[in-house]
Amino acid sequence: MSNGSVTRRGALVLALAALAFPAACSAVYRNHGYVPTDEDLAKVVVGKTTREQAAAAVGRPSAEGLLQGSAWYYVGSRWKHLGPFAPKEIERQVVAISFNARGVVSNVERFGLEKGEVVTLSRRVTDSNIKGVSFIRQMMGNIGNVLPGQFFN
Repeated sequence: MSNGSVTRRGALVLALAALAFPAACSAVYRNHGYVPTDEDLAKVVVGKTTREQAAAAVGRPSAEGLLQGSAWYYVGSRWKHLGPFAPKEIERQVVAISFNARGVVSNVERFGLEKGEVVTLSRRVTDSNIKGVSFIRQMMGNIGNVLPGQFFN
């Protein structure tokens, strides 16, 4: 092998590494789950919308409450993947739609996280008896306990 051939190969390897390095260091964002938009939630009227109408407006949830009246919970997360580091959850929202015993919407709430604490972003209720907040706190408090890689083989 000639000295010029080694130099050209070295330059080619360096050029390929320089092209690959920025891509390896740029963040990749992934969204998991589904949370209805504010426009879709505007179609759900507290005290009027039935369970079937809510399903048509915003879709069926990924989780449902088991108690009387129950509620639907929509959970969405945004994850940041940066190079070789473990993915980090940077945002989580939960929308809870509660129903009364007749199957009519009694409450629509949107929760988020701020500095690790559950924060109510919006709330529409027919009464002041908020149910299920501890369940929401449990769902929001699981940050870091579930990794996106667990959803894929």
